[in-house]
Amino acid sequence: MSADFSERVLRWFDEHGRTHLPWQRSRDPYPIWISEIMLQQTQVQTVIPYFERFMASFPTLSALADAELDHVLAHWSGLGYYARARNLHRAARVVRDQHAGRFPRAFDDVEALPGIGRSTAGAILSLAHGDRFAILDGNVKRVLARHAAVAGWPGKTAVHKRLWDIADERTPEQRVDAYTQAMMDLGATLCTRSRPRCDDCPVRHDCVARLENAVTDYPGKKPKKDKPLKQTTMVIAVDGGHIYMERRPPTGIWGGLWSFPEIDSEEIDDWSDNVIDGRETSREMLAPLRHSFSHYDLDILPVLVHADGVSSKVADSDDKAWFALNASPPGGIAAPVSKLMQRLLER
Repeated sequence: MSADFSERVLRWFDEHGRTHLPWQRSRDPYPIWISEIMLQQTQVQTVIPYFERFMASFPTLSALADAELDHVLAHWSGLGYYARARNLHRAARVVRDQHAGRFPRAFDDVEALPGIGRSTAGAILSLAHGDRFAILDGNVKRVLARHAAVAGWPGKTAVHKRLWDIADERTPEQRVDAYTQAMMDLGATLCTRSRPRCDDCPVRHDCVARLENAVTDYPGKKPKKDKPLKQTTMVIAVDGGHIYMERRPPTGIWGGLWSFPEIDSEEIDDWSDNVIDGRETSREMLAPLRHSFSHYDLDILPVLVHADGVSSKVADSDDKAWFALNASPPGGIAAPVSKLMQRLLER
């Protein structure tokens, strides 16, 4: 089964696989690593323009390591899951400082880098060097769970282990780089979450889920929980054509990004006195904005505060500053903050 499975997948890849993606131009592990991190929870077509802009600004690992985090986060704005960008930056500095600036070759060293797990480490080493390591990203989990009819949610330890065992059994000794890309392509283009194109699949004839007419039952779904709804108030202080923003703490939600201050609604008066020296001319509640995370929904209640003559008198710091409303802050901003800024521009 294992050899026959990989042979069919590779034959399909030779005819239908994606071989002209921008990170496939070389075997350099650096762009491969960047692409693998960007592709976590994000589709290829969305990633491509981000990847190209990122590589134009940080063409080498040393350029990324030497860059300021603000600059890196600015290039990540809109991709979401910002911990990925922070971990990329941290990992680049680890490679610079502990591996003489060369991306490590040993699996354990790669897996030890911030933001890299077993599957990502295997993907980087197989795609860059042809090393035989199995991968198990979301696309591959779906293909294998269906083909072998592995029941249950892959987040469960026993199911996860079974899928890893299958992934390892079916990874060939030769052309591992092509097989790795083929499995990712197969899940992304044919064995999709909904409406899979089973008739075009190279392993359809012995796919157990297909034979049982139960393809969409695999992989098992995560047990549903009602997402809680949280609420926060953001103060949008405007002074002429300038807007006040603060950098968020380095960890947690939107860590390291620039944002509007989150203030308890009952403390806005104190905030106004302390931050804009009481130079408030008017205050207005704007329409709420709902933002959804994987584990909860967040209702943002924006309060627009107009100030007079503050931005030119208050000294900026590394973490607090006034910016021109039609310009961007020096670092990244979260998607809902960008939406609120756009609302202001459209008023």
